[in-house]
Amino acid sequence: MKARSIMIQGTGSGVGKSFLSAGLCRIISDMGLSVAPFKSQNMALNSFVTAEGGEIGRAQAFQAEAARVAPRNDMNPVLLKTQSESGCQVILNGKVHSSMTAREYYAFRETAWAAVTKAYDRLASDFDVIVLEGAGSPAEINLAREEIVNMNMARHAGSPVLLVGDIDKGGVFASLYGTVALLSGDADMIKAFVINKFRGDKTILDPGLDAIRAKTGRPVIGVIPHLGELGMHEEDGIPADRMRSNGERPVKIAVVRLRSISNFTDFDPFLYEPDVEIIYTTRESDIGNADLTILPGSKNTVKDLLKLRETGLDRVIIERAKRGEPVAGICGGYQMLGRAIFDPHGMESDHAEVAGLGLLDTETTLGREKTTRQARADVVAPPPGMNFLPAELAGYEIHLGATEAANPLFRIIMPDGAAVPDGSACGSAWGTYLHGIFDNDSFRRELINSLRARRGMEPLESGVCYAEMKDAAINRWADALRDHINMGYVFRMMGIAT
Repeated sequence: MKARSIMIQGTGSGVGKSFLSAGLCRIISDMGLSVAPFKSQNMALNSFVTAEGGEIGRAQAFQAEAARVAPRNDMNPVLLKTQSESGCQVILNGKVHSSMTAREYYAFRETAWAAVTKAYDRLASDFDVIVLEGAGSPAEINLAREEIVNMNMARHAGSPVLLVGDIDKGGVFASLYGTVALLSGDADMIKAFVINKFRGDKTILDPGLDAIRAKTGRPVIGVIPHLGELGMHEEDGIPADRMRSNGERPVKIAVVRLRSISNFTDFDPFLYEPDVEIIYTTRESDIGNADLTILPGSKNTVKDLLKLRETGLDRVIIERAKRGEPVAGICGGYQMLGRAIFDPHGMESDHAEVAGLGLLDTETTLGREKTTRQARADVVAPPPGMNFLPAELAGYEIHLGATEAANPLFRIIMPDGAAVPDGSACGSAWGTYLHGIFDNDSFRRELINSLRARRGMEPLESGVCYAEMKDAAINRWADALRDHINMGYVFRMMGIAT
């Protein structure tokens, strides 16, 4: 039997679709049903590598985790990664297809739609329930015929739609009503509303709930309170409270907020550590005075490196490394720390060669093919200041280019048993291609304790298990949805008996 389904659409971007989808995945999994997330088209610079070696949006990997299933390419068959104001890299079924302008992408629509519907149908044959997520707003009426991610997808799946609006943004009733009004016949698929991030006394909201039902014929079946920091992955925007220091925790980690920053969820594990404050910043004082400065991944390493030069932040990073203060680079950040980046095929810019920061004895050449694979790695040598390390680390690679490096830190163990060197260190600087390296609890804690030692502080054994903390956060969120959404109504929409 084909899977039952529900689709979460929103009145706009950033209203809570991804988190609501994840919470529903966990609730349905708790019922003993097999459930999978699905987003036909995602636009995000945060991505994840599946066991198949394909790239999907990080949000869908997180939703799969909430559903207690392994991420698959089919869960996000089209991923768009912004490269410029007018163009994106198009990833189809997990693999890079090409780079396109918006006009070229719309001409590509039928190919993308075929891939999307086939991916959904494969999932629907393997799972009891599919939780679909839309993108942006379904009321973008200029795109109604071409879109492959909102109402056209709901129609293909035969899925009822739950529309969510964020009251914290203002105008929630207007956005709910306006969405229904603009959609005409497609509005019939919207069965109910959820209001997210409400602050205050809900009884004050009740007259509005009655009025919106009277005007649209649809009930508001949930009002979710503003719950603050949830400890869960954000999809494609760094929360504002992570861009400023609160001064409450002794160990300060500054992540350079690159213009094309990607996979910033690499640093989420630090949020759970009781002695660490992590901040995403471009302020010289934050970068220069942190206990550790990290250059993160980038969708366009060359352009972000040139921007560091333009703003003078390259000088700040180099000077702190010369003082012997820790600097780390992950993926694109690792490439920036080397002597040079060569781009002979013009993959990222029209610069055939760009000088790096010169903090590592490495050189990177950008090729035509992207490396995407899950990885396990042996430790060859610890990064500067670190001592005990686990025998093996887990992570994943997503990078364009190969780096020739002296003093490798790790060996990536390939499926056939072959080993590939990874990472490099020089002085107080080090880098690696391994995304997810800070998910490894013992590695993360040893790194933090090395920073504590530099400040004359005793080591701390926090006992934080990141996987358990994430799972607990998902459960708390699922419990909040059970408390504040009429789940019986949701299951009736889907035809699931409870």
